[in-house]
Amino acid sequence: MNSRELAGSLRVWRDRVSPAEAGLTAGPRRRVPGLRRQEVAELAGLSVEYLARLEQGRAGQPSGSVLMSLARVLRLSDQERAHLFRLADQAEPLPGQIKRHITPSVQRILDRLTDTPVTVVDASWQCVVSNAMGYALTGDTTMLPLREQNLAWTTFMNTPTRYVRTDEEERLLRLEVVADLREAWVRYPQDTLLRGLIAELQEASPDFAQLWEQRVPPQPAPVSRTFLHPDIGPITLECDILTVRDSDLRLLVYTAAPGSEAAGQVELLAAIGLQQFS
Repeated sequence: MNSRELAGSLRVWRDRVSPAEAGLTAGPRRRVPGLRRQEVAELAGLSVEYLARLEQGRAGQPSGSVLMSLARVLRLSDQERAHLFRLADQAEPLPGQIKRHITPSVQRILDRLTDTPVTVVDASWQCVVSNAMGYALTGDTTMLPLREQNLAWTTFMNTPTRYVRTDEEERLLRLEVVADLREAWVRYPQDTLLRGLIAELQEASPDFAQLWEQRVPPQPAPVSRTFLHPDIGPITLECDILTVRDSDLRLLVYTAAPGSEAAGQVELLAAIGLQQFS
């Protein structure tokens, strides 16, 4: 690992991201041209102390998940992300692996959709990131274990979430998840995270194991989804799934018709944010 070059690159990349790009207010007393160290640490889900050691060349080898978080927050291009992995002496994502990198253009979409909940998932149904409204709708899941941030896992393991559905919606969702994971399994034979997820689901969920062996075809998913917010109550929104070109990312975009009750609830959601009053 080239600790010195990694440290210098992280500092340069941090300096070039403006607070506005990161959705932050610059303020009158800002002394750095880009983001403060603590801001990058918070956005990437790292401790300030660990990031300081990385930027000073005193940390051990960072994990792939840490590198992916830093690449997202620092808005690195695909080439810069590959360079980051090489500096950290980590294996770069191969053609047989799912592309999970949040590109600068996708990050700009998240930044600008300030009044619309958006969640980004990859081909394994892993939640990669949400915008502020997305976390306000679904709850802040960033501190949960990675498995519990995977929608396929939470679906079959009945993990508590704010997403509520009828028995028929549950059946269709499970069919959709299994069909999607089997397609991803064929497309990405080298993706160890995907194969680990499937193996754990087969072991932990008899229903998943049965559907997996049946090789079920994909089913049309419901166009709306209902979330039970602790203060607002049930919120039913239309869900459009947008795919990112040359990537395996999907944007789950939740909207409501103008003037509808749901639209008013979304406005209230924006005002509340991540606060909880109940």
